Amino acid sequence: MGISARAPWYQFYGSMPKHLDYPRQTVYQIVRQTARAYPKLTAYEFMNQKTSYEQFMQRIDRTAKALTAMEIGPGDRVTICMPNCPQALDMFYALNRIGAVSNMIHPLSAPAEIAFYLNFSHSKAILTLDQFYPKFEEIRDRLEKPVKAIVAFIKDELPPHLKLLYPMTESARKIPKLPRGGDYIRWSEFLRQGSRQQALPDEDVIKSKDGASILYSGGTTGTTKGILLSSDNFNATALQTIAASGCDILAGKKMLSVMPVFHGFGLGIGIHTALVSGACCILVPQFSVKTYAELLMKKKPNIIPGVPTLFEALLRTELLEHADLSFLEGMFSGGDSLSIELKRKVDEFLKAHNAKIQIREGYGTTECVTASCLTPKDYARSGSIGIPFPDTFYKIVTPGTEEEVEPNIEGEICISGPSVMMCYVDNPEETAQTLRRHSDGRIWVHTGDLGTMDADGFIYFRQRIKRMIISSGYNVYPSQLENIIDGYEKVLYSCVIGVKDPYKMQKVKAFVVLRPGFSPTEEIRQELMEHCRRNIAKYAMPYEIEFRDELPRTLVGKVAYRVLEEEANAGVRA
Repeated sequence: MGISARAPWYQFYGSMPKHLDYPRQTVYQIVRQTARAYPKLTAYEFMNQKTSYEQFMQRIDRTAKALTAMEIGPGDRVTICMPNCPQALDMFYALNRIGAVSNMIHPLSAPAEIAFYLNFSHSKAILTLDQFYPKFEEIRDRLEKPVKAIVAFIKDELPPHLKLLYPMTESARKIPKLPRGGDYIRWSEFLRQGSRQQALPDEDVIKSKDGASILYSGGTTGTTKGILLSSDNFNATALQTIAASGCDILAGKKMLSVMPVFHGFGLGIGIHTALVSGACCILVPQFSVKTYAELLMKKKPNIIPGVPTLFEALLRTELLEHADLSFLEGMFSGGDSLSIELKRKVDEFLKAHNAKIQIREGYGTTECVTASCLTPKDYARSGSIGIPFPDTFYKIVTPGTEEEVEPNIEGEICISGPSVMMCYVDNPEETAQTLRRHSDGRIWVHTGDLGTMDADGFIYFRQRIKRMIISSGYNVYPSQLENIIDGYEKVLYSCVIGVKDPYKMQKVKAFVVLRPGFSPTEEIRQELMEHCRRNIAKYAMPYEIEFRDELPRTLVGKVAYRVLEEEANAGVRA
């Protein structure tokens, strides 16, 4: 019997139950249940404007009627290309209310990426902000079928005094004017048209096991995959996270929802878990160290989920030098490895500022929505990413097999439980490679990550099998960037690597070999950077392009990217 079958981690659960009840509800229905229990509590706060649970449900229903009036219904897909703002939440839950599927993408995606996501998902519509609309307009002729554009405005969600001042702000002045007579509909008009809709689809035809949302990941091969997740997946993650958090009552508490809504961590924990528990999401559309400190002191959030970069920023913020952080009840790190040294520094910072907690590290994959294990509240082990959530099992297998290894032996991390995805969209081969039924009868996600499990069931992450860079919590896939760089007419081939960075954890660097007849010049470097800006999202942009006459090779002739990583991270060029 393997270590996973014995579940030795149960001895560290304390009061946390081993098993939970999972209602067969959609994500809309489970939040509506919360709204009925706490109608007057604040569901979310945006730029000092508060929306109660009762008001939130009304907003969702108005949006659902508008979607129905637009002839969007069960099974249809709509892309949400938004930061953390009210319209994004309204749309996500409204799509689920009518049985449609949300397709979540980064609003800073390059135009070519937006075209890919829209075509890949067969989206019938896209919701985006006015400032991002020009990118959509640029790629209309690259779309395989017409896509309706719904344009939202930040100023529409501001309290009256800020709405008056907003046009005079620097950020507002930078936003290009929408073209008159353009082929789009404003959010306000979209809702107005929906007001004529008398009824919504029968909820009985919408099942919790059906697809609810598509998120994106690199899968096991490091190329973009659309991950189809059900309402059951999202709800299981929320209920497990609430149980594992150890917080007695979350209703009425405040969660700093700074992780983006298109990210599994941001959507699954920062938004859905908070709303299922009756907490208030403090929506942060754009993160900066300065606003982060101001939000902490002004809003006094009780719970902060985030990536290591977010917590490293605490240590660099002078505004928090004399702050009293005793209001903090939970701080959870995921999305990337939290180094032992950074955890120590953050814990010392929290103690010095009157917080009675320590930062707790978790681990997960988008294939399981987000987190699926967490450091116990009162018991941590140095370097460990924690123990599995209730009803979730971990095991370590010999890579390429289903054979479980002994404790403390390195292998591939595999996960099984109710948050496991439905499939990769339109990719049965990759689905079969990642989701495998083992001899125990369970479906296991082969994560492509290496780690160990000790005899007590604590998990330790080591490294990724698949090639991937994580920069400020965002997944960056080198092979995709290399395809884009290699597509430039003067480039022969390239190699993209991650370089250690004290703030971003990793930053992107590109090594480039030019075609014969071209010599490295600053002019070519700038041309190539402009090519990248047109095709690569801001967060994945190379911070440096280094030209080489040739790149190191492995024995089988592949570019030896690990050699380049070692050179760059050692600060030495061979």
